[in-house]
Amino acid sequence: MKNTFKKINSETLFNKTAPEKSKALDTGPERIAKAIARAGLCSRREAERWIINGQVKLNSKVLTECGVNVTSNDVIEVNGKPLPNKVITKLWMYHKQRGYLVTNYDPEGRSTIFDQLKNKIKTRFISIGRLDMDSEGLILLTNDGDLARKLELPATGWLRKYRVRVHGYVIAKDLEPLKNGIKINGIRYGRIDAALDRQQGSNAWLTLSFREGKNREVRKVMNHLGYNVNRLIRVSFGPFNLKNLPSGELEEVKNKVLNDQLGLSKPKNLKL
Repeated sequence: MKNTFKKINSETLFNKTAPEKSKALDTGPERIAKAIARAGLCSRREAERWIINGQVKLNSKVLTECGVNVTSNDVIEVNGKPLPNKVITKLWMYHKQRGYLVTNYDPEGRSTIFDQLKNKIKTRFISIGRLDMDSEGLILLTNDGDLARKLELPATGWLRKYRVRVHGYVIAKDLEPLKNGIKINGIRYGRIDAALDRQQGSNAWLTLSFREGKNREVRKVMNHLGYNVNRLIRVSFGPFNLKNLPSGELEEVKNKVLNDQLGLSKPKNLKL
């Protein structure tokens, strides 16, 4: 990974009005990148890049090491601005359309979902996992970088479910070995539950469910079996389902659902 970054505009990151208090997950010492991410500025990985590139100060001193723990007594600055109070954690479901990238910046100037989202709500969105440009369906978005990091880790174990259209004549029994996992070009893919829904001419519709979510997993596995994917729709991610959410639309997850599913505590008057 290159140690480069797009220059951020500090005026877009820090509001002049006092931010809302957070739904805090804990109040003990934590890594500084995690603290920055939980303030809603970026993902933890982005925060680490900012630290390495000298954009972060800890107690008035420029910091270039990521392995530092901080507490509520420490003063953190990003690009010369004090770190805001942690934001109230929010989660949205978004129906990604085909033809858009899931990235904040594309050097080739291609359209991204964030180009669309900036016209809907003025907030910093962080995607939980990704879908490639030619895929569509459910993307989870949050304003909490640490939450995004946690939920996209394989250890979280959330089931991802996809509707997949492939070119070719599919025999259901040929999908059975996927339940035991499969190795392709040295990469091991875990259990995949695959079901043939219907054959439609020279195309077939399948439902695939798995928990890992490796890069372009569905396309690589189907190609290995001799089928070319010509449509890929993610219909659910863990307990969250696309249902009837229109293509290109955004829906905020209600606080009660967020608390029940993610175990977030009630808001407390805490500072970072």
